[in-house]
Amino acid sequence: MDKQTRSILATILTLAIAFVSWLIVQTKKKEHPPEVPPSTEQAPPPRAPGEPAPKTGDNQPAPSEADSSIHLLMGNPSRAVADTKDPDNYLIRKAYFALSYNRTRGTPNWVSWCLQKSNFGPGDRVEFYPDTSLPSAFKRIVPRDYTNSGFDRGHLCPRSDRTATQEMANATFVMSNIVPQSPHLNQRGWADLEEYSRGLAKHGNTLYIVAGVQGIGGEGSMGKRETIGGDKVTVPAKCWKVILVIGNGTGTASDIEKIGSTTRTIAIVMPNDQSIGHNWPKWRRLTIHTFRPLGNQR
Repeated sequence: MDKQTRSILATILTLAIAFVSWLIVQTKKKEHPPEVPPSTEQAPPPRAPGEPAPKTGDNQPAPSEADSSIHLLMGNPSRAVADTKDPDNYLIRKAYFALSYNRTRGTPNWVSWCLQKSNFGPGDRVEFYPDTSLPSAFKRIVPRDYTNSGFDRGHLCPRSDRTATQEMANATFVMSNIVPQSPHLNQRGWADLEEYSRGLAKHGNTLYIVAGVQGIGGEGSMGKRETIGGDKVTVPAKCWKVILVIGNGTGTASDIEKIGSTTRTIAIVMPNDQSIGHNWPKWRRLTIHTFRPLGNQR
């Protein structure tokens, strides 16, 4: 097992342990966080398909309570904060997902979101657009940075997880949600896992998902690259995803109390190259059905 894989697995195990540790802390305190229904989310003002979000300079709009509670409900994997003093682990709270952005890489480190049956609908694809809400000191990644690179514009939070409204679908095409993925990764194994996840949600489960990147250097349809877009965008060596599956979840803080010994967690790590086929379980690194709590992880 190489050093990079060990690093990813350590992150995955930490996330899995954190899920349970959170529950232990809540039980000890005997406190129940208030439920925040998804309908209270403050979506950004409607705009035409593909139109960039309104420019806000260095100031991000304050996230709604629903956004903070739902998309980061199970934790903040890298303890990202919305502080430009740490531009490579910069927390961004969007209306429909949250993420840690890396200014140096020009991509997110990870994106986190809650997936439910109610998130599906007729929302269609639109054009990709730059994230104008990033601080002014951050380089702007634009769709053409991926053109003729041999890599797809790969969603971390996929459009098909956010189709209840066109506004939700539009939100996923912001470039801060995009990473360079090899065509076979993006269109085969990764896409199949996304579809599998949606199937779980359509059967009444609530999923808490974190997807991210690791390492430098991948292989696309035009060969190996470490960067694209005039060195503006780093090509990851691997892409990973952790999925927590909660039966009869509500997409509110009360889901924390539903985590137990039978809660399912799936974790995968896929190389960012053309070796990926349609057998996504081949890349499964962890499937947990029984947790062994190790105490509060701080």
